[in-house]
Amino acid sequence: MPMNLNYIIDQVGKDKGIDRKVIIEALEQAVLTASRKKYGHQGEIEVHFNEEAGEVELFQFKQVMEEVTNPSTEISLEDARELDSEAQIGDSLGVKLNTDFGRIGAQTAKQVIIQKVRDAERENVYNEFKDRKGDIASGTVQRMEKGNLYINIGRAEAVLFSKEQIPGEVYRQGERLRAYILDVQRNSKGPQIFLSRTHPGFLIKLFEMEVPEIAEGVIKIISAAREPGERAKISVYSSNRDVDPVGACVGMKGSRVQNVVQELRGERIDIIPWSQDQAKYVCNALAPAKVSRVYIDEENRYMEVVVADDQLSLAIGKKGQNVRLASKLTGWKIDIKSESKMEKISSEILEMFKGLPYIGDVGSRILYNEGFRAVDEIAEVDPEELARVLEIEIEKAIEICGSALRMTQKKEGMEVGQEGPPLAGELTQDPVEQIEGVGEKTAEILRANGFKTIEDILKTDVEGLSGLPGIGTKKAEKLIQSAQRYVQGSKT
Repeated sequence: MPMNLNYIIDQVGKDKGIDRKVIIEALEQAVLTASRKKYGHQGEIEVHFNEEAGEVELFQFKQVMEEVTNPSTEISLEDARELDSEAQIGDSLGVKLNTDFGRIGAQTAKQVIIQKVRDAERENVYNEFKDRKGDIASGTVQRMEKGNLYINIGRAEAVLFSKEQIPGEVYRQGERLRAYILDVQRNSKGPQIFLSRTHPGFLIKLFEMEVPEIAEGVIKIISAAREPGERAKISVYSSNRDVDPVGACVGMKGSRVQNVVQELRGERIDIIPWSQDQAKYVCNALAPAKVSRVYIDEENRYMEVVVADDQLSLAIGKKGQNVRLASKLTGWKIDIKSESKMEKISSEILEMFKGLPYIGDVGSRILYNEGFRAVDEIAEVDPEELARVLEIEIEKAIEICGSALRMTQKKEGMEVGQEGPPLAGELTQDPVEQIEGVGEKTAEILRANGFKTIEDILKTDVEGLSGLPGIGTKKAEKLIQSAQRYVQGSKT
C-alpha cells in the first residue's frame, strides 16, 4: 500500500468534493474485502486507518492458548508474548497482517474504492440539487439523443426532454443554455435532473433575475401562463403604492422585459396588473381588448364577458390564444360574447321571462340583472327570495315559481317526444297525500273539492286554495311550495 495515503485522501477529497471520512471508510472496506480473498473467512479480521502513519492496518484477532489446534484463530502463549509481553492464556490478541494482496487482491480493492467514491459523488450531487427544484440551471449542451438534450450543469448531467423544449428552438453542441429545474430523482445510475424551458416557473424565475424589486419583495409575481414560443401572460402586484409593478417589470425602454423575451426566443409577453377585484383582474388579463360588461358566477368560477363587436377577435385572440391564457392566468372560466350577440340572447331571455305571471318589462330586466338566464332557474328558486328580488307579495312569487315549473316540465316532456302538455310525467299524477303537510283530514278536504293529484295543486294559486274550508292563506302557500318541492326532489 502507498505510504503517503493522507496526501492521496486529501487530494481525492478535494478533487471529488467528498468528505475525508467517506474516503477512509472506502479504503478500510476495500482492504477488508481484499483480505477475505487472501486469508479467507476464518478468524476475526479488523481494518483500521492509522492517521499518524498514513496507512491502512489489518489485524487478525486470535485467542492465546497453551496448545494451538487451529492456527487461524489461536496463538501460543510464547508467540503471543513476543507481540505483547503481558499476554495471558485466554486473551484475544490482534496480530497485524501483511496488506500485500497481490495483483488480484489489489484489483479487488481498487474496484471497491472506485465504487464507494462513485456512490459518494452521486449522493453529493443529489444533495446539492434536490433543494434546487424550481431554480434556474445554466449549462452546456453535450449531446442530443432522440430529440432529448443532455446538458452539463457542472458536477452533473441533466436532461431536457423534447416536450420541455420551446417549439422551433435549434440547439448546437457546446451551446450555453439556461433552463428550469423541474425535478430531481434518485435511480440506480445516480441522480437524474430534469429540466424545462416551457414551464411557467421558468418565466417567473427569469423575471426575478431581471427585476431587482421582485428579489427584494417589493413586487410579487402572482401567476404566469404560457404557450411556449408564442405568447405568455404574467400578473404582478406591489403593496407599495409608489411602485408601478408593470413599469418596473418592463424596465427603461423595455430593457428588462426584452431580456426575458430574448431568452425565450421571441415569445411575446403581456404583463398584467393583479387586482383583488376578480372582475377587474379578468378584464386586465384580456388586454389589449376592452371589456364592456362582466357577469360573474362565483360558485362555479365562471365569467361571462361582453365586448364590443370590433373587440371580439382581439379578446379571443388568434385561435383562442388570448382568452385561453387569460383563463389559465386567473383561474376563471371565461366565455366571451359580442354586444350584438349578447343583445340577441338577452332579448330572447327577457321575452321568455315575460311569459310568466306578474313579470313585465321591468320584472324580466330585474331577473336578468340578478343573474337568471333560464326559466328552470326561476322554478328552483325559493319563493321568499324571489319575492324579495322582485319586491312583490309571497303569494305572487309562489305563483311565478309554479308557472315556471310547469313551463320547464312542459319543455322537458316535449324533448322526450311526449304529446300534449304533460306537467311532470307521472310524478304530478301522484295523490295529494304524497306531499308534505297533507294529513288525512286535509286530503279529504282537497279531494272533496276536486284536488285529487299533485297536478291539481300546481295548477291552482294561493287564492284558489285558501277559499277551501279549513285552509287559510298560509296553509295554501305551504301546500303549493310542498308540491313544487316534491316534483323537484323526485326529478333529482
